[in-house]
Amino acid sequence: MTNSNRIVTVFGGGGFIGMPVCEALLKQGVRLRVAQRHPKRAHDLQPLGGVGQVMLMAADITRPDTVARAVEGADAVINLVGTFDGNLDAIHVTGAKNIAEAAKKAGASSLVHLSAIGVDEESESHYSRTKALGEQAVRKAYKGATIIKPSVVFGANDDFTNRFASLARFPMLPVLKPETKFQPVWVRDLALAIAGAALDPKTHGGKSYEVGGPEVLTMHELNRKIADMAGLSPAIVDLPDAAGSLMSKFGFLPGAPITRDQWIMLQSDNVAANNKWVKAFGVDPSKLETIAPRWLGRFTPGGRFAHRRSSENA
Repeated sequence: MTNSNRIVTVFGGGGFIGMPVCEALLKQGVRLRVAQRHPKRAHDLQPLGGVGQVMLMAADITRPDTVARAVEGADAVINLVGTFDGNLDAIHVTGAKNIAEAAKKAGASSLVHLSAIGVDEESESHYSRTKALGEQAVRKAYKGATIIKPSVVFGANDDFTNRFASLARFPMLPVLKPETKFQPVWVRDLALAIAGAALDPKTHGGKSYEVGGPEVLTMHELNRKIADMAGLSPAIVDLPDAAGSLMSKFGFLPGAPITRDQWIMLQSDNVAANNKWVKAFGVDPSKLETIAPRWLGRFTPGGRFAHRRSSENA
């Protein structure tokens, strides 16, 4: 079957990760069906495809009837839906199960499910626990599913580098769990793996991949690096655990909210056990400092090119 005859349904295709995944699939020539509660959020994808190549449709993953319509006739199905708010059980467990069961019933040749590194069904974190239970539900309903588990994901519209850069505009930047390690991956590198898994189930079906970038950084190092890329120089202050725990109970860190769930997850490193995904998908992952300055320059006092103007006027 040629890619032009393939239909790929992407749940959550209009989101931060979904948009690059859809772009990667469109470049492969597939017919794309973007399913989500608010289809208008994926409207920007339509000009990227040819006539009739992109179809937007309404679907609620907690409602099996809408899921079934979205996957009808699909050759591949991708579930990118996740949240830190609302009914996590309904979205991460029931919703994931609905998609897996519908994909199996529809005869889809592949199913890709997005999870996260380190999720644990015994975790005190509701997010971690429900994501782990979601993985189990997917495996039970569709044994050949591919599960992708990234570390923190960065990109122009992320809530990761942009939040840290925004906080770095203050004279002092408090850092929680400064020694916790992360392996940030660029969203477009992650998208290549997700699209690749969907289009090649013979190679990737039934497997799980932990996806991390080319370097491991502590929380302190991440904050310092992001501040530098944004042209900012706050005093970085590592907070003791007692202060972090107290702040999480009130849901607030100076300048930004933090939930109890997020605090619990910060207790463990978020690093891939191995980087076998790099060879499996033929991706050369990009470092944070190679990509992030493209958007972090907007946080620089005086604008992205302020330093250039200063040198020209010297």
